[in-house]
Amino acid sequence: MKRIKVINEPTELVPMLRAVSTKVRRDVFTMVSQDWCTLKMIEEKFGEEGKEALRLFEKMKLVETRWQSKEGSTQPEKAFHSYYMSFHINASCPVTEISDVLSVAVMPDNEYEKWEKKIVSLVGNDGKFAGDVAEQLGITTVMLKSLVKRSGKLEFRGHRVEKLKE
Repeated sequence: MKRIKVINEPTELVPMLRAVSTKVRRDVFTMVSQDWCTLKMIEEKFGEEGKEALRLFEKMKLVETRWQSKEGSTQPEKAFHSYYMSFHINASCPVTEISDVLSVAVMPDNEYEKWEKKIVSLVGNDGKFAGDVAEQLGITTVMLKSLVKRSGKLEFRGHRVEKLKE
């Protein structure tokens, strides 16, 4: 089945742009777009960075998974494949919002990690209302949403920001 990812929310661009922000991520995404690949296959070819790319794709719901048996083994392996075959982007927003979105998408990793650490410490183990987090950080809610969408450690649950559960 050919699925199409429809992007209506400008902040959804952040994970899409980050999904292909490095050569390894692009190559892993290309590989899982062409065929089902196991974690072991990805790890052998791309190392730890490939494994992290798959984790990011799972969080962003860009890949689907299935268990497949391997010849000569009694243990099935988790395999990954691209969930979408194409993307349809239909979003409009004020210039101030798109500038927040794009600035987060292209932010250097070291600068982003500082933001992520601040947010993680603010939400704690119980999570926190997104408006309160944005206010405490002195940023817009669009900027906060973009930062969380980029994160491999955080997620939105309704109007709350919470740590991603493994």
